Amino acid sequence: MSLKLFELVGTDAARPFSPYCWRTRMALAHKGLSAETLPWRFTEKSAIAPHGSERVPVLLHHDKPVVDSWTIANYLDDNFPDRPSLFGGEGGRAMARMINAWGDIAIVGGLSPLVIADIPNNLGEVDAAYFRRSREARFGKSLEEVQASRDTGVVAFRKSLEIMRQTFKTQPFLGGQAPNYADYIVFGGFQWARVVSPFKLLETDDPVYAWREKLLDAFDGMARKSPGFAV
Repeated sequence: MSLKLFELVGTDAARPFSPYCWRTRMALAHKGLSAETLPWRFTEKSAIAPHGSERVPVLLHHDKPVVDSWTIANYLDDNFPDRPSLFGGEGGRAMARMINAWGDIAIVGGLSPLVIADIPNNLGEVDAAYFRRSREARFGKSLEEVQASRDTGVVAFRKSLEIMRQTFKTQPFLGGQAPNYADYIVFGGFQWARVVSPFKLLETDDPVYAWREKLLDAFDGMARKSPGFAV
């Protein structure tokens, strides 16, 4: 099958933490596909530059590069049609496209100020310096200043998940009775936070917490077995 996946790690190569790489990890597991994982760090851009990307995930299929988690999901569904579908048809693919944008904005964007100052603790010295320099330039303030109000920020983040709670009143997953790529999009953000930060995002009686638990246990506990904090 010859699949290889470049994924973001820090000092621990067995602790992948990119939300986008976790979308791809879950997608591969859903399709029943295995890939050789290639650990990649922020300052190792030369390793993936020949494949036309500056960021991960990058999937190689017989050395053909597929770049970007959304593109990879579509590629997997189109090129392995005999495996379980990530979308359940074109309608599901179209809906997942919207969830992909919402996941970027509301989930990854909402989580970032809650955990961002914890990320350098997971990186080597060179990568930590790069991460701090690039993100502080983006935010216009120190990582600690970005994260300073997270105790109140998490309240707003939890409120933003009400659309999920309403959905879970009638079905256990965003994808319906079983998880699909829509679930993996959102879960990728939560797994990212779990890997890099001990900060508690959800109350244990939250339906979103119960949903996250189910996905941590999916595929023989693949995500739960990956090193992370008990959040």
